[in-house]
Amino acid sequence: MENDKNNAHTKLDERFMREAIKQAKKAVANGDVPIGCVIVRDGKIIARGYNKRNARKTTLAHAELIAIEKASKKVGDWRLEDCVMYITLEPCQMCAGAIVQARIPKVVVGAMNKKAGCAGSILNLFQVEAFNHQVEFEHGVLESECSGMLSEFFKKLRVRNKECKEL
Repeated sequence: MENDKNNAHTKLDERFMREAIKQAKKAVANGDVPIGCVIVRDGKIIARGYNKRNARKTTLAHAELIAIEKASKKVGDWRLEDCVMYITLEPCQMCAGAIVQARIPKVVVGAMNKKAGCAGSILNLFQVEAFNHQVEFEHGVLESECSGMLSEFFKKLRVRNKECKEL
């Protein structure tokens, strides 16, 4: 019985992570790093976001921040205490801080971010006991698909940059 419950939970996590991956693909189509996010409440997606830093020319256009803003408008409150965030890449310090501030209780991540991740890779802002809110964190959901998307993006970017230098 417990095993069935865990399998259902995994399938649910995978379902929502696939939606985050769809968002990440939109970022790539716009020339941005493939990072996508969805926020779920009561088993339904209430907000979606994807990385738009290059498109908007601002550091603040991260997938998580866009999704948090949309979710807050949807629920009519800055507190997202009954939501779960699904994101393709471990959040940076700015996004991890925003997640803590929004009181999101759980975050599910596809791939870890060894260069800038702040949910355990470099820092763990989700579990700072001095903060008035801690975030449950799960990672590795559809990890190979999420990390593969990022690897492919940066591989193509390196080729493009090399070709530009050769001109």
